[in-house]
Amino acid sequence: MKFGIESNILRSLLRNVYFINGTAYAGKSTMVRLLSEKHDGIKCGENYHNDLLEHVDAEHQPNLCYIDTMSSWQEFIARSPEAYDAWIQNCALEAAELEIVQLIRLSAQGKKIFVDTNIPVDVLREISDEKHVAIMLSPQSMSVDRFFEREDAEKQFIYQQILQAQNPAAAMENYRKGLALINSPGKYRAFEESGFFIHVRTEDSTIEDTFQKLEKHFGLIPE
Repeated sequence: MKFGIESNILRSLLRNVYFINGTAYAGKSTMVRLLSEKHDGIKCGENYHNDLLEHVDAEHQPNLCYIDTMSSWQEFIARSPEAYDAWIQNCALEAAELEIVQLIRLSAQGKKIFVDTNIPVDVLREISDEKHVAIMLSPQSMSVDRFFEREDAEKQFIYQQILQAQNPAAAMENYRKGLALINSPGKYRAFEESGFFIHVRTEDSTIEDTFQKLEKHFGLIPE
């Protein structure tokens, strides 16, 4: 029997947590950083649960353990777009449990917690509410074409692996096809129809305007 915790208990424990989910290059990490700085909160950036990975194993969390079981990073970048997309989705499901455990631990500090998360929206509905969740989206062209235009260490590492492939151009095309699936119109619609607050990044979006909208949505400043 798999043990679970009732959603009302999780909502109570996570009542000071503000979740930001969405697509790549939408500004999630920037907003989490700025919100935590202004409101004396705790910043949980991308992969903030990594210190709990020591507790996973390949039998129960095969996707989170893939990096440890793959033959090489060239295998990682050479997977089909469909396999890459499925891996990302399954990692999000497996990591959700670790994220929740980490957030429960952090909530004991009594501070507001701002989270850059991949917890699926159906899970967010169970553990939180509309005023504590925001979805940030960017156009598919932006999230795919500009994916490597950041100094993020992990993304730059993958970029270097692609450049080291036997055919870098083909490897990049294959990887971008995977990114396009992850950021597909169907995934966008699922976010848009989630019932949560949506902010879409455009070429004209500013950090200041986006930040103010999120503050108002989260009830951190007067309407």
